[in-house]
Amino acid sequence: MKKIGLIALTTLFPLSLMAQEPSAQEARGLAKTFVEKLQPELKAGMKNGGPVNAIGVCHSKAPQIAHDLAKSSGWNVNRVSLKPRGASATPDSWETAVMEKFNAQLASGIDVKTIEFSEIVSHNGQQEFRYMKAIPTGEVCLKCHGTDVAAPVKEAIAKFYPQDQATGYQMGQIRGAFSFSKAM
Repeated sequence: MKKIGLIALTTLFPLSLMAQEPSAQEARGLAKTFVEKLQPELKAGMKNGGPVNAIGVCHSKAPQIAHDLAKSSGWNVNRVSLKPRGASATPDSWETAVMEKFNAQLASGIDVKTIEFSEIVSHNGQQEFRYMKAIPTGEVCLKCHGTDVAAPVKEAIAKFYPQDQATGYQMGQIRGAFSFSKAM
């Protein structure tokens, strides 16, 4: 009887679906670690020179944190946005579609802090696990990403991110997303 139950279970839940949850948990952990590493750096930057200084910190520290996490975990680690601050934050077509779904979920009343998505996709003939988690706009984010950004902050943004599009956000909106992937 147990054998029949196991066969039925594996028929109902293909291995690809069963493999997703451990990968999703690992990706959630990476997103949490990214935030835990970047947030103190940004807070220190704000304390030691306000938003102008924090922009420089974000410009140098966020890519380094992503690189270190990728190296230690084996995942591709990135942050993307429909309004990217820099070229590396420009989403691919899969990320764009997911972020559009995220915005629809937010509009339907889903708590932004719970919005995430993962799936196994075929990429260049290889199975790849992809995960995204929404990044909400918090109060402190508005100093550099809001609708009323101070002139010195705008100048610093232009210096580090000449192609910036990442302003005009309001509290609680989705500013971007963590985007992680790895080969299966």
